[in-house]
Amino acid sequence: MDRGILFVITAPSGCGKGTLRRALLEELPDIKFCPSITTRPPRPGEVDGVDYIFVSVEEFMERKQGNQLVEWAEVYGNCYGTPKQELEQALEQGCMVLVEKDVQGARTLRQVYPEGIFIFILPPSFEELERRIRTRGTENAREQRIRLESARREIADLADFDYVIINDDIERATHRLVAIALGEKARRELIASKVHRGARDGKHIVEGCDQESRFQVRPGARSGQTCEADSRRAAGGRTCDRKTGDHCDRRDLGR
Repeated sequence: MDRGILFVITAPSGCGKGTLRRALLEELPDIKFCPSITTRPPRPGEVDGVDYIFVSVEEFMERKQGNQLVEWAEVYGNCYGTPKQELEQALEQGCMVLVEKDVQGARTLRQVYPEGIFIFILPPSFEELERRIRTRGTENAREQRIRLESARREIADLADFDYVIINDDIERATHRLVAIALGEKARRELIASKVHRGARDGKHIVEGCDQESRFQVRPGARSGQTCEADSRRAAGGRTCDRKTGDHCDRRDLGR
């Protein structure tokens, strides 16, 4: 069974990533959501085990010390982390897995899962973000100011992410998320089918792929040199030998 696809949606506080996550799961119920564990208290409407796994500081530290978290961070005075067992189990089962993270947590997950799809949610404008944070009533004036200052810094790094969606309309933004999820799923299925067919028929896997799959060797590249970034992802972080179609670890290049 092929390994599943990890989708990570992230945004500064107040950009609506939680609302978009719930809308995406309604549109694509086959996606498995892996909720984060946190020490912060639930907000109105949040359900334990559905939106987040709410725990005490003591339980969080036990999980951290027991190596049960893929990553963890302290954000605005509360601890957040990604449960390791649940996430790995879903990926091993071949599921499309969704994780909702703050920007700091998403950066850390990127280091652990470079093959994942990382999506940054933007507000229509900074003025609109400020209005949302001030009117939702879940933080005091000092906390609101801290979140807005952090948002300015986080938005400056959006180029590090695979996709950027402007959340100016919830329905339109949800459709964009659905398109990304289905498009990435179809792209990987196409690549996998070509790889499997090429391996079965003894064909040149890379040369047999079309341009749309973006699974090509750079023009003029020698055998075993780097493929396009997406092909490295699809091949599990490995490159392809142009002549044989065999995969080799990137550490072996140039030998």
